Amino acid sequence: MEQFDAIVVGAGQAGPPLAGRLTSSGMKVALIERRHVGGTCVNTGCKPTKTMVASAYAAHLARRGADFGVVTGSIAIDMAKVASRARKVILDSRHSNEQWLDHMQGLTLVRGHAQFEGPKVIRVADRLLQAERIFLNVGGRPRIPDIGGVQDVPFLTNADMIAMEGVPEHLIVVGGSYIGLEFAQMFRRFGAQVSIVEMGPHLIGREDPDVSEEVRSILQAEGIEVRTSANCIDLSTENGVISVGVDCVKGPPRLRGSHVLLATGRRPNTDDLGLTKAGVAVDAHGYIVVDDYLATSAPGVWALGDCNGRGAFTHTAWNDYEILAANLLDGENRRLSERILGYALYIDPPLGRVGMTEAQARATARPLLVSKRPMSRVGRAVEKDETQGFMSMIVDAETKLILGATILGTAGDEAIHGILDLMNAKQPISTLRWAVPIHPTISELLPTLAGGLVPLQ
Repeated sequence: MEQFDAIVVGAGQAGPPLAGRLTSSGMKVALIERRHVGGTCVNTGCKPTKTMVASAYAAHLARRGADFGVVTGSIAIDMAKVASRARKVILDSRHSNEQWLDHMQGLTLVRGHAQFEGPKVIRVADRLLQAERIFLNVGGRPRIPDIGGVQDVPFLTNADMIAMEGVPEHLIVVGGSYIGLEFAQMFRRFGAQVSIVEMGPHLIGREDPDVSEEVRSILQAEGIEVRTSANCIDLSTENGVISVGVDCVKGPPRLRGSHVLLATGRRPNTDDLGLTKAGVAVDAHGYIVVDDYLATSAPGVWALGDCNGRGAFTHTAWNDYEILAANLLDGENRRLSERILGYALYIDPPLGRVGMTEAQARATARPLLVSKRPMSRVGRAVEKDETQGFMSMIVDAETKLILGATILGTAGDEAIHGILDLMNAKQPISTLRWAVPIHPTISELLPTLAGGLVPLQ
C-alpha cells in the first residue's frame, strides 16, 4: 500500500493546478491519469476546436475579400494543414502540462485506470494507493444516443472531427447545441454540404427563443440546412450512403450524406470508478453529487469539473479548483452557489452569455427591466461588416442588479465580460450606465443598452 496525503484522479483542467497547490503546501500527492494529460479541453475540446474555428474564419474572410476591396484568387482548403495546426496545438499544450507535472516536487504521476477498492483506497493495475483526501476530476466523454442503427453505422464524435484530413461531401450533424453547431459552421466553411438535425423545436434549447432563431438564421445564411423537431431520428446505410431519419414537421423524412457527427451531449466518466465501494453517490445521469463545497457523500472525497454536473466548461472546472484550494488551504469559505455562470458558443459571430435567460428571470416572479439592441447599431460591427446578431440585458427592477445578458455578435465572447465583472462586483445598472467605454468597440454600446431599459411585459 502506497501512502499519500492526497490523491487526485484525472489530469484535466482542475486536477494539475490542485495538485500544484497541494504539493506546494507540503503534501505528498499522487495524480492518476489513464490517458492524456490536459483532459478534454487540451486534447479533444476547446484548444483544437477553436484552432479549427480560426482556420474556418480565415477561409470565410478570404472568400469575402471583395467586400472589403481586397482582390483574391480561388480559395482552397488544405484540410491536412488544418488538422496539422490543431494537432500541434494539442501536442504543445499536452507537453507543456507534462513538463510542469514532471518538475512538480512532491508529486507522483501515475499512469493507468483508477478504481476504488474502498473508501480511502484506489487501485491502478497492481498498485494500491491510499490517502485521507481524494479528489475526482475524471471529466466526461461524448454521449452516444440510443437510437436505431447507431451500432451499425460508422459515426463521428468531436474527437474524430479534429483529426479529419479531408472535407466530407455532406456532413449530417445530429444535435443542435454547442458542439454540433460549431462543427457544422466550421465544416461548411471548409466546403462541405452540412445539415443539422435537432430533436427539439429550437437550436440550443437552453437559450431564449430569440437567440435560438437568430443563430438559426446565421447558419442558414451560410447554406446550412437546419431540421428541428426531428422526432424519429435513426441511422442506416443505403448503398454506402449514410441515411438519417428525421420525420420533421416539414421537409423530407430522411437525409442522406457521406458522414454523420453525433453531437448529442456529454456523459461523465464515472461508470467504471467503483464509486459504490467508496460510498460516493451519483445522480440519475451518472454525475457525482456534490454539496456547495464540492464534497461528495463520502467523507474526504471531493469532485471537480465535468463529472460533478455543476458546470460543463473549462472555466468552471478551473473555478472548482479555486474554490477547493481557497477553502482547504487558505481558510476561506467559497461556495459553488456564489458562482455567476458565463459561457460562449463559438460560431461566427459568437454568442456570449452570462446569468439568467429571460425565461429564467420570468420564473422568479420579480419585476424586471429589459433592453435589446441589434448589432447593426454598433459602429465597430458596421466597420467590420459583421452586423448579425443583437445584445440584450435583463435587470431586477427593484434592486437594479443585472440578472443576465446576451451578446450574440462579433466579439460577443469578449464584450460579455464587462457585464460579467459588474455582476460579480454586485454593482447596480447605474454603474454601467455612466461608464465611458472606448470608441470604437463592441462594448461601447453597453451603456446605451443600460439606458434603454424598459419594464418587461
